[in-house]
Amino acid sequence: MTVSVLIADDQAMVRAGFSMVINSQSDMEVVAEASDGVEAVALSRKLMPDVVLMDIRMPKQDGLTATKILSESAAAPRIVVVTTYDTDEYVYEALRNGATGFLLKDSGPNLLLEAIRAAADGQSLVSPSVTVRLLEHVTQSKRRTADWEKAGLTERELDVAEKVARGRTNGEIAADLFLALSTVKTHLESIRTKLGVRNRVEIAAWAWEHGLVGGDR
Repeated sequence: MTVSVLIADDQAMVRAGFSMVINSQSDMEVVAEASDGVEAVALSRKLMPDVVLMDIRMPKQDGLTATKILSESAAAPRIVVVTTYDTDEYVYEALRNGATGFLLKDSGPNLLLEAIRAAADGQSLVSPSVTVRLLEHVTQSKRRTADWEKAGLTERELDVAEKVARGRTNGEIAADLFLALSTVKTHLESIRTKLGVRNRVEIAAWAWEHGLVGGDR
């Protein structure tokens, strides 16, 4: 199955660069490009892409507003915010508005492609450089529940959760633990189910709260 992607960014050079990277893959293709939020919403509703790469600062309508509008629609695409700006306010609002992932434009082509595949697969990916900063906010918000303490993760799932907390991508986790990429995805899905969390940011928060990163295990 080919993953259809819509790119929304007000810079033509950025759109061209993303398109070249995406269209070089056999399992995905760019179906449209938008230069502002209004156009992104209209094209998404018309073409129904699997994944939308959404910039934040765009004319007519910003990407955060466009993300909220699309996420509230019946057939919402998976949205990955890709931006130069990584301020906490932008990150939190993007995730609150329904974004599946949050990447910085300098994250590199490999992480971009992994984020697209993760989004299409119903998973979440947040840029590792952003993830660690988010942890303090998430852990201080006291979202921890008694169920997390009774999660019953296996030893290998604890290993994977620790790697997520350290900002590792799925590919890096697979290499670090000598696992197949598909096995890592299976472990992540199991962890999300057992912890009752939505994405890898909350998995990372759980790992930090329970001492997996600090070496208390």
